[in-house]
Amino acid sequence: MTVSAREPSHPIGQNPVGQLTKLSWPWRITLGYLTLMLFLPVAALLLKASTENPLNFWKIATDPVAVATYDVTFVTALVAALVNGVFGTLIAWVLVRYDFPFKRLIDAAIDLPFALPTSVAGLTLATVYSDNGWIGSLLAPLGIKVAFTRLGVGVAMIFISLPFIVRTLQPVLQEMEKDVEEAAWSLGASQWQTFWRVVLPPLIPAILTGVSLGFSRAVGEYGSIVIVAANIPFKDLIASVLIIQRLEQYDYSGATVIGSVLLAISLLMLLAINFLQAWRRRYES
Repeated sequence: MTVSAREPSHPIGQNPVGQLTKLSWPWRITLGYLTLMLFLPVAALLLKASTENPLNFWKIATDPVAVATYDVTFVTALVAALVNGVFGTLIAWVLVRYDFPFKRLIDAAIDLPFALPTSVAGLTLATVYSDNGWIGSLLAPLGIKVAFTRLGVGVAMIFISLPFIVRTLQPVLQEMEKDVEEAAWSLGASQWQTFWRVVLPPLIPAILTGVSLGFSRAVGEYGSIVIVAANIPFKDLIASVLIIQRLEQYDYSGATVIGSVLLAISLLMLLAINFLQAWRRRYES
């Protein structure tokens, strides 16, 4: 009776799933890089904020000026992300489904906020939307003021977060088969019914991903907003500018307290969006 040697159930050099006794080099490099670039900076921020006693921490975090900046920052960023969720989806649809002159030029221009320095973006927006600017002069007779208002903050957030929505949706749209839409049309569905029931459901996870990325980018924006906004408390002052103001006053612990609050709120909102994505995937399956 011969006993054949058992072949390993996994390729040589790879660990079985779940085995952590011997970490592979890719895992070690990944863990080390994340520790240096992500975990340690966040831990340093939280440790610095924890030097304040709980009563003083709460007093700084709930200061009326700080609470007003939370409102301006998060509410405006969420509105900007939702606006881009609608128009970014439309732009991605047009770029994927239609051919028109200068299409490649327009497609390349979508990435302009990525390459453009934020200070230059703020200067450009402040110039265009000022009362004497190309667009601001048209809105001024209507009583609409954009530059140096909270509306200007929203415009800046929309500008810098738009590429996240478009670039997230484009690959998904390119992989979608048009035969499914044609089948729905052949069965008598209108274009609106086809979009709502056939096209939109597979796009929702990508839209939520793009919205969450755009929201995160808008919350952390500083360079363009500090120029296009008046930076007046209770009007259009955002949390990032408030942190810089506290640092200029050498109030490092106060700045880290506000920063930790921003971190906590952003994390909770991103977790909520990820939960919606996971729920959607389970619902579809």
